[in-house]
Amino acid sequence: MRLAFMGTPDFAVPTLDAVLAAGHEVVALYSQPPRPAGRGKGLKPSPVHQRAASLGIEVRTPLTLRDPEEQQAFAALGVDAAVVAAYGLILPQPVLAAPLFGCLNVHASILPRWRGAAPIQRAILAGDERTGVTIMGMERGLDTGPMFAVRETDIGRKTAGELTEELAAMGAALMAEVLERLPELRPTPQPEEGVSYAPKTEKQEARLDFGRSAAEVERQVRAFNPAPGAFFELAGERIRVLAAEVAGLAGPPGAVLDERLTIACGTGAILPTLVQRAGRGVMTSSELLRGFPIPVGTKLG
Repeated sequence: MRLAFMGTPDFAVPTLDAVLAAGHEVVALYSQPPRPAGRGKGLKPSPVHQRAASLGIEVRTPLTLRDPEEQQAFAALGVDAAVVAAYGLILPQPVLAAPLFGCLNVHASILPRWRGAAPIQRAILAGDERTGVTIMGMERGLDTGPMFAVRETDIGRKTAGELTEELAAMGAALMAEVLERLPELRPTPQPEEGVSYAPKTEKQEARLDFGRSAAEVERQVRAFNPAPGAFFELAGERIRVLAAEVAGLAGPPGAVLDERLTIACGTGAILPTLVQRAGRGVMTSSELLRGFPIPVGTKLG
């Protein structure tokens, strides 16, 4: 098929690779414009942009698709479909309507649960047992389009980073399967029940709330790993917690309960196992305590 591809972060790269490996022709790729990155704040192309450029695919990086000239340029591609994976720009109706078979999106949840920007983090924070990917036809509503295919997986104790990598691969394979049968497929409308929304996460949500149950705090740790990293503050320094276990102790929320850095929560306690100080590498809690003592009874927040 003759396709346009629209994607930006690492999550979208496997889908681009899968589409190309299946023999489809990507005539143009759309991605978010290069952003300042690194210490020098030089402009850095997105992961999808970099991958496409290495393959000799034309890359377009408009700031918006609301401009009629951009919409005309997209329509002029004459594509059979547009494949969309975490692109990050709203697709206006003229763009949605231009491809012969419409625009197909890889969404990282089992729709209609967790429509929106941060489905992976929200599923972990909510304590969902399962999540997955949905290939849906796009329309003007927020992730409201009909579904072509769904694939599920257990969340277990996976971090957001681990789950993102798994769902990216799963979504790539599923998109390739859908494209192979696209002319004959008939999508299914989303159920009216079970709708929930996954707003973009805010940095302040990563501050560990020890007033919550230990299970909820442990989910915070996993939901914000690798970025921005769940954290607590002590003596004006932010300590990131990248992994933690629920512990069978109790005490005043936020209090350090033992020499292992077990921290009391609203119910139960957690034991951080991997932590990171600002400007330092990742270390175990015991390694942290050797150079940064945190006495029993210290109140963290």
